[in-house]
Amino acid sequence: MTRIDYMINHVAADLVVMLMERRGESFAEAMDTLCTSDTFTKLSNPKTELYYQSPGYVYSFLEQELAMAT
Repeated sequence: MTRIDYMINHVAADLVVMLMERRGESFAEAMDTLCTSDTFTKLSNPKTELYYQSPGYVYSFLEQELAMAT
């Protein structure tokens, strides 16, 4: 695992916890929400360097994306 992979996984794990705490989702729901999002696609792309940002900052993008979907 590269350092970038580690950073991406760390942010993703924090995002799952945030989805569970803030939206009341189960672990499985939070994983599905995150993994099917455009935000996760961007986070997973090393070229965006989104993994350098704080989980709270990345969550704000995810939150906005989810609000637009409803």
